[in-house]
Amino acid sequence: MTPIGLVRSFKTLTSRYLDNLTLVLFLIAMLLITISIFSYFILHLNSSICFLINLLSLHLLGTVIHDSSHKAAHDNKYINYFIGHISAFFLGFSFPVFSRVHMQHHAYVNDANNDPDHFVSTAGPLWLIASRFFYHEVYFFQRKLWRNKELIEWIWARTLLICLLFIAFETNILEYVFKCWFCPALVVGFALGLCFDYLPHYPFKYTDRWHNSCVYPSKFLNLAIFGQNYHLVHHLWPSAPWYFYKEMYTRNRLFLQINQSPQSLAFSFSVKAMSKFLYDLFLGIKI
Repeated sequence: MTPIGLVRSFKTLTSRYLDNLTLVLFLIAMLLITISIFSYFILHLNSSICFLINLLSLHLLGTVIHDSSHKAAHDNKYINYFIGHISAFFLGFSFPVFSRVHMQHHAYVNDANNDPDHFVSTAGPLWLIASRFFYHEVYFFQRKLWRNKELIEWIWARTLLICLLFIAFETNILEYVFKCWFCPALVVGFALGLCFDYLPHYPFKYTDRWHNSCVYPSKFLNLAIFGQNYHLVHHLWPSAPWYFYKEMYTRNRLFLQINQSPQSLAFSFSVKAMSKFLYDLFLGIKI
């Protein structure tokens, strides 16, 4: 192959993969995790710096696992599967559980008896929402959602986590695990619960496809939470990756208007609305 041919092949290869922004997020997250580990154990940087690095990396992986569950992270099913499993592990999830349960959320949005995320969002204070994501595992086994070898995948994922915790204990690195992995994972879990579950579906009453979520356009939020401010667009066209949400919203805004879909958050910044939010944040007890 000529040098020109090599350059063209390289451009084609990089364009094919780097145009996929979900894959880019995954690669950046893996780089950040590597930097965090190197900084803590080799450079002996303060754990708070490593906490912040991993906080960003796990925030990126939240979008990766979400797109992977919809088979939208990559056209190659094996790459999609691989990055989904890796992302799930670092976030404390099991990929088969997350994927199957998330599909149930899409099938039964805001159905109090069948939507697993309805429980996550409403069964207690928002500040504990990250811990309620583990209800996904209860739901997964109650509904017997596994297919093919997914139960074995769950066993392997949880066994690997237990083994790593044991190794961390034996090698005296539990401090890093708790401060720089589990703690940022809890913070990211809260952010995911707020931006993926609570805010888009509040007040959790509507189940029809045009009203079960909302859109609240914002250039800043589109980047900060990777398109989840266009959550209704995601529910209407779930196979689209996050970086197409804004464009799809723009193209289909007329359909949303015709169907009177909510294009702002369901609550305002009035005293009454903020009081309700603060109640949900700290207590969340439904009477």
